[in-house]
This record gives sequence, structure tokens and C-alpha cells, in this order.
Amino acid sequence: MAKILLVDDDIELTSLLTDILEMEGFDVEEANNGEQGLAKIDTSIDLILLDVMMPVMNGTEMLRRLREKHSTPVLMLTAKGEEIDRVLGLELGADDYLPKPFSDRELLARMRAILRRTQSAATTKSGPECLTYQDIIIYPGRQEVLCHGQPIEMTGTELALLSYFIQHPGKIIAKNELSLEVLGKRLAPFDRAIDMHVSNLRKKLPERSDGKTWIKTLRGKGYLLVEDA
Repeated sequence: MAKILLVDDDIELTSLLTDILEMEGFDVEEANNGEQGLAKIDTSIDLILLDVMMPVMNGTEMLRRLREKHSTPVLMLTAKGEEIDRVLGLELGADDYLPKPFSDRELLARMRAILRRTQSAATTKSGPECLTYQDIIIYPGRQEVLCHGQPIEMTGTELALLSYFIQHPGKIIAKNELSLEVLGKRLAPFDRAIDMHVSNLRKKLPERSDGKTWIKTLRGKGYLLVEDA
């Protein structure tokens, strides 16, 4: 049973979502602002549903503080049309976002997609013991990444994205393919989630030993993990 932390100041919505999630077999913890949410973070939390607009401490600030210590997956709940909140959330390390209003079915689909790619138990059963490429070693079961022998802190989504690139070196991968395979959703118009995750990944990867860029952008086509010379 996955444990969910739901952080939203809308009491009525929180109660409704809790009922729905519990009916689907989730264990739900509630908080009504960012401060309460941070106080309830521990290793038992599998996924955080995080609203942006809240009193006391908003979702963006909570996410900023969360990422200083934790890589717990986060699904941001944003007001429809508030693109700046979505982009900022992704820059700070959110795994995905869902604009309000949303359907129960869409919420559950997004949650399960995140949990599938971040729960190490599932990865250990189906994936290899490790993935390697140049100076990078990924241990999927431990959700651990090393580069030049040094650990790199990554969110589950960033790790899944890097793993997919490493399994397809030298191949041009369309954004829609990355969105389907990594985020578990079709790429929607103006959806910048994949772009932001690739940007965050680039910032975290140290310089390659051969001086090349790790991930190349091919305008209008997608992304490519640059092969060795």
C-alpha cells in the first residue's frame, strides 16, 4: 500500500480526494499548508500531492525546502492556466503537474505512473542490477546514480529519464516518446515537463571526460544521448 501525503488548503477537496484515494487502496496523510506538510515528511511517504496556492507556506516554497533534503516524488496540483507555477515547480524538482480541475481518473493515472517509475522494489524485480554509460553508473534498485565515482542526487523522474537515455545511446528520442515512457502520459500542446526534466538533468551531470555534452537537443526532433567518439 503506497502512502500519500496530500497537501492542500481546500478542506472540502482534501476530504473528497482522501476518500477517493483510500477507496483505491492508498494510505493518505493530510496537511493544509506547506509547514504542516514538511512536518509530516518521513521515509514512509511514497508520493506527495502538493497544491501551489496555500496560506502560511505555499507549495512552491515547500517544494524548495523539501528538495534540500528529500527526493520524495511530488505531483504538483496547479490552477488552470498558471504556467509559471508549473515551470517553477518542475525547475525545483517536481516530478509532474496536474492542472485543476482534474478528473479522478487522470489523477490516479498520473499518481500510478510516478509510483511505477520511482518505487525501487518494482524496479528491482524488472530491471537490471545496474546500467552503465561512460562514467555513469545507475543502480535502479537502490535509486542511486554515480558519476566519476561520486553520488548524484536525483529525483525518481530524473533517474528514470537518464536510464532511458542510457538504454538508447545515439538514438534520437522524440519528446512524445520520452513523455510516454518516462512520465506515462502523452505529450500535450505546450507541455514543458520533459524539457524541464532534461534541463535539470543536464545541470546535475558533471562534465564528461571527453568534453562532449551528455544530451543534445535536436530542434523539432527530440533529444539524443551523445555516443562515444
